[in-house]
Amino acid sequence: MNDLHRRPPASDTIAEEHLLGQYIPLHYHYHMLQDQARVGAFRNAIAAVVRPGVKVLELGGGTGILSYFAAKRAAKVWCVERNPALVDAARRFLSMNSGGERVEVVHADARDYLPPEPVDVVICEMLHVGLLREKQIAVLSAWKDRYQRVFGSLPRFIPEASLLAVQPVQQSFSFTGYYAPVPLFRAALSETDGCEGLGPAATYATIDYREPLPARVKWEGILTIQRAGWFNAVRLATKNLLAILVRRQRTIDWLNQFLVLPLGTTMTVLPGQAVRITLDYEPGAPLEAISKSMTVQRCRNQRSQRQAA
Repeated sequence: MNDLHRRPPASDTIAEEHLLGQYIPLHYHYHMLQDQARVGAFRNAIAAVVRPGVKVLELGGGTGILSYFAAKRAAKVWCVERNPALVDAARRFLSMNSGGERVEVVHADARDYLPPEPVDVVICEMLHVGLLREKQIAVLSAWKDRYQRVFGSLPRFIPEASLLAVQPVQQSFSFTGYYAPVPLFRAALSETDGCEGLGPAATYATIDYREPLPARVKWEGILTIQRAGWFNAVRLATKNLLAILVRRQRTIDWLNQFLVLPLGTTMTVLPGQAVRITLDYEPGAPLEAISKSMTVQRCRNQRSQRQAA
């Protein structure tokens, strides 16, 4: 095959620091396979978008489960994976499942690989809350540029878009009497002990995967406090629109886990007060990047802020 279509990695050895990020090791995939909210949403989105007989490409295929869902309807699926252990696992698992023979597992870097012919749908789930840590933006930016230069147009993406939001919260960081303000992951939309919203969430970025993707996420906004409390953390939420079904006037969505980030200082806040938050980080950066770049300030002139809003 032409090098343009398949460029295998220079080495099968992956440095440990890269295993979490674009390259998630096999033992972490058990939790993703067990996540019914994630798996069910992708299964439904793929069933709605992938038409019988189409060609599908998955970038960062992991264990191959999303490619397997696509193969139920597609004529051909290419499943691209960089981690050699996952390549072996995906090939083995797919061989155990009916229809898995329609999936070709390709050992390559998702940023570099192009299929031998145009595809109708691209699946890419390298998603982390806030688009941090994993390489969704970097991979798709590089891949889209190469694909358009060769084939001239873009396929449909799953997910189609991501919405990033931030919310002021009061979070308990007491662990058996030990105070430790550490970043916390919480299941989306579940009742979480010790975390109370102090005001509504604000969307700080909207990512359309067919459009040019941002090299940085920058935002400055004002959040209005609705209940009294101790403002000591922000909660990040990421809603992924896996499929936008225009004719049915609905979307198929999946929420990443919430991420609660402690602030450097705690503010006593009252209803009607406003706080200004700025964010500036690179997609795919470590969690620490957003904490280091984030600023939170109380708005002094409440009246003018409300009038400006």
